[in-house]
Amino acid sequence: MYRIHQIKLRPGEPLDRLPEKIMKKAGLAGKGLLIDDWKVVKESIDARDKADIRLVYSVDFTVVSAKNPKKTAALKVNSKQGLEIAPDMAYKEVSTMPDAPSLKNRPVIVGFGPAGMFAGLILARAGYRPLILERGQDVDARTAAVEHFWETGELDTESNVQFGEGGAGTFSDGKLTTGIKDPRIRKVLEELVRAGGPEDILYRQKPHIGTDILRTVVKSIREEIKALGGEVRFCSRVCDIVTQDCRIKSVMLGDGSLIDCEAAIFAIGHSSRDTFRWLNQKGIDMAQKPFSIGVRIEHPQEMIDIAQYGAPASELGLPTADYKLNYRCENGRGVYTFCMCPGGKVVVASSQEGGTVTNGMSYHDRDSGTANSALLCDVRVSDFGSEDVLAGVEFQEKYERIAFINGGGSYRPPKCSWGQFRDGCAKEVENSLPDFAAAAIREAMPHLGRKLKGFDRDDAVMTAVESRSSSPVRFARNENLMGSAGGQTLEGFFPCGEGAGYAGGIMSAAVDGIKAAETIIKNWRPAEVRL
Repeated sequence: MYRIHQIKLRPGEPLDRLPEKIMKKAGLAGKGLLIDDWKVVKESIDARDKADIRLVYSVDFTVVSAKNPKKTAALKVNSKQGLEIAPDMAYKEVSTMPDAPSLKNRPVIVGFGPAGMFAGLILARAGYRPLILERGQDVDARTAAVEHFWETGELDTESNVQFGEGGAGTFSDGKLTTGIKDPRIRKVLEELVRAGGPEDILYRQKPHIGTDILRTVVKSIREEIKALGGEVRFCSRVCDIVTQDCRIKSVMLGDGSLIDCEAAIFAIGHSSRDTFRWLNQKGIDMAQKPFSIGVRIEHPQEMIDIAQYGAPASELGLPTADYKLNYRCENGRGVYTFCMCPGGKVVVASSQEGGTVTNGMSYHDRDSGTANSALLCDVRVSDFGSEDVLAGVEFQEKYERIAFINGGGSYRPPKCSWGQFRDGCAKEVENSLPDFAAAAIREAMPHLGRKLKGFDRDDAVMTAVESRSSSPVRFARNENLMGSAGGQTLEGFFPCGEGAGYAGGIMSAAVDGIKAAETIIKNWRPAEVRL
């Protein structure tokens, strides 16, 4: 199979025109050949010339003889034509080492967000029958709890936008973009499609599922894990671990019960601050990690479309437009947009009493008419004001409490317009941020407005505070992804995903979960089934 790049269609042109475009670009016309089998592997939008916007494709295909369609034709690779041999994107399963011992107990996974979910799926497929412990509720009960919180302000600290089946990503946009380069990315996308996600996530440049579809997808993955002998227990918060001779022996639940295990993946998420605290008390090695803080900023989606495309997306037959902006302040601080949600809405994402946190989410159709994004300033460990490993957690909590108070003490986040913020007339929002972040945003906005017309319009809405962009700690890990305590490897303890400081979104977290599962498969055989 071959791969060809830079095949272009106009918006609205059907995909079935791709074969003839391939024939022309590859110089195959008139040579008695036909495109036999083809599939899109990447789609992007070239809107540099707004008068001539094109959809740009990379396509995998095979060629056969027109006279004998059963005969495959060979082509000469030509870089000038963008023609190459299609790479093998199939997931390579790992094998158990020949001398690996058998587990006495099934592996335990703490947390059922993307990292825990994909670790569980890979282990279940390999016959390990994992036990997954999730502090929050299943996605249906969790959705009801979140909607109740948004309506009444009554927060369930165990099941909310951060905790529960699917993790924090379930109440977001289901964005599947990532900056990492890992062959497992394709595996994650294929499994999401298999579980009910849209097929176009396999090739879209900026794929997304949407909160509505993602809820169905996570249930489907859970049911497959169960069908393969795994178990998922909800409302099961892990509150301690028992170790012996630098090995993990068991995990303890909130009710005091112990679950024996020799391998435990801790995929706890970036908001599991109580878990960070007791793991720190147990001597688990971790370090301060920088993150970012800022606000959610909202604009009319049509304004974003016009700035990017020259016209509303619906008129052009294009997806709602997005953006990614950044600016380096004179003092070196970085200001950037993150987790941009076209056609979405801003939501309250609190998980602790007395703290207000904002985030963005959208459904698959992205039709709210409003675009929102985090507008963040980098926070350095030197800003924490303490050498304590959990000083970043306390930094986040401080400004979430301030935002709660400034919003009236009822989880209604403080809001203002950019014009008010710029002119110093929005103290509730400004005071919900560190002084350096407020100053950096004020400096950056006019520059961002020059990059994206209208971004700095006076009526852009700003909501505080966005503080959970990433984990404020990073766990120590060796080459086998095992954590440590007191500088010594803790055998069988696998800190994983965003909470461990090794991921920054659904895709990278899922990939990290797969890697942790692979390590277990390499090093142990499954426990024998006990009847």
